[in-house]
Amino acid sequence: MNIFKSGFARLDITPPLGVNISGYYEQRIADGILDNLYASAIAVSDGLNTAVVLSLDIIGIQKSRMDTFRKSIADKNSLPFEAIFIDCTHTHTGPEMDDSLFAEDIPYINYLERKLSDAVALAIADLKPSSVSVGSSTAAGISFIRRFRMKDGSIQTNPGRGNPDILEPVGTPDETVQLVRIKRDNADEILLVNFQVHPDVIGGNKFSADYPKFVRDTLEVSLDNVKCIYLNGAQGDTNHINAYASPERAETDWGYKHSEHMGKTIAGAVLQIYMKTLAVEATPVRFGQKNIDVPSSRVDKSMIPEAERIIALHEAGRDEEIDGQGMGLVTVVAEAYRMKWLENGPDAFTLPLTAIRFGDVVVNGIPGEPFTDIGRAIKENSRFKMTLVSCCANGNEGYFPMQAAYDEGGYEARSSPFKPGVAEAIIEGSVELLRELE
Repeated sequence: MNIFKSGFARLDITPPLGVNISGYYEQRIADGILDNLYASAIAVSDGLNTAVVLSLDIIGIQKSRMDTFRKSIADKNSLPFEAIFIDCTHTHTGPEMDDSLFAEDIPYINYLERKLSDAVALAIADLKPSSVSVGSSTAAGISFIRRFRMKDGSIQTNPGRGNPDILEPVGTPDETVQLVRIKRDNADEILLVNFQVHPDVIGGNKFSADYPKFVRDTLEVSLDNVKCIYLNGAQGDTNHINAYASPERAETDWGYKHSEHMGKTIAGAVLQIYMKTLAVEATPVRFGQKNIDVPSSRVDKSMIPEAERIIALHEAGRDEEIDGQGMGLVTVVAEAYRMKWLENGPDAFTLPLTAIRFGDVVVNGIPGEPFTDIGRAIKENSRFKMTLVSCCANGNEGYFPMQAAYDEGGYEARSSPFKPGVAEAIIEGSVELLRELE
């Protein structure tokens, strides 16, 4: 009988100041550090197969660069390419990694590649005999659907707190917290925690891991001899903003303190079930990747001049001349960039769906930002006792809206580089991949 082993490592990956911070279609240059960024790694092995899951405090890394990272890490650590699983928590206060607007920092990217390989080597060196148990709980009131049906019938993303024209949210958040507890012989336990909400709570120009930092820190302080890895789930249509909050409460629902509140709420849900987890099988260890081809959302060339006009106004700082305000303006600008980016193709994209299994637990990776219902569907159709769905895993290729979102409109669908049907293809492909690993 093969013995299941697991190992852990964590390395600091905080960039130097002056590196571009990701997000918002506007340049942000790091001028400080609120808290350090980390790469956390867990290695799992059954004696025959070894695989590694890394969680990075980064918004996301596109597939082309992820492939380079994964190959380098695999080669240096004598592992198969498919055995390297790199997840990004999607923090919006981390370094820019892949942006055509504002240059990424190549020296930092080269440094990061080396650090990730080191983290994998250290996690493998730390392998100890282990056992696994699982549990789930609920963290309410910190994840909210950010797409709303308005009284005029339109769909808006982030229409603003207290907007009197809001009719109802389009969907419901998944408030499930999932825990995988890995006990190890004469070594720290490893906790894998899975929840789903955008880490875009802090803003500004200082590096921070956002609420995932507080999930990890709270559990590692509250429990003896524990290390925590956070995997963000299907969060493409959720964030931390309660559109119905009172004006007094709304003022507190943002910033570093609210990030701390969110992290501690998730950690609190973990603590509720920590002593009540149920033992599951830990072997075998298996891994796989299924590539699916999905059509791109290219438009007719006749639409490109208007997209170019919008981009030119935005880059000249003349947003007031563009139709739209707030998130409506962001949507128009994002759609224009999407049209221009795809002007000359490609006609289709290849998306890697990835998974690592150990016994009755499987970590399923989606290379971008899946809507909540993608995560729900994969978990509901999985035969494993615990299925952790992870966003921005082994790629960061864009939003994956459900078919209904394309029919309705809104920021995510209008900015997505994929045609309708991408979400359903991801669900089908992911479920097929999990079946292959059974």
